[in-house]
Amino acid sequence: MFESGAYVASQLGELRDDQVQPNGVDLTLDGVLDQRETGRIGVDGKEIGERERRQPAGDDAVFSLSPGGYVVEYAETVRIPEGHVGFVYPRSSLLRNSCMLNTAVWDAGYEGKGEGLLQVHHDIELERGARIAQLVLAEADHEDTYDGDYQGERVD
Repeated sequence: MFESGAYVASQLGELRDDQVQPNGVDLTLDGVLDQRETGRIGVDGKEIGERERRQPAGDDAVFSLSPGGYVVEYAETVRIPEGHVGFVYPRSSLLRNSCMLNTAVWDAGYEGKGEGLLQVHHDIELERGARIAQLVLAEADHEDTYDGDYQGERVD
């Protein structure tokens, strides 16, 4: 069963009122990265290729993106509680603007400021702080909690 937006919000900390939805919480855009070098995923490990941080245009904190793939960073610190699994979905506003957001499963015990893969199919402008994704939590059985390489990513 999926949890209510109020429950999801209670796991995240400080949020704007407009981020809490009936069935989840909207995640906002913090940064945009361009993949610059080849990464590698092998049997014995992985390596993330070098990425370059994009700068917003001017003083208005707007990222102007042409068609292509970008790594987006979420602003909120996410905590997936015991007995749950997290899923992140694109907001319909992205889809209506010819963009798609791809994400992975967020395991119980994960804590950090995650990332997603934004596919842009038509030019778009995204403002830092804009709501781009929605996190939902579902009850889930599990043996252990997350203790992987991305635990605590970008958490101050």
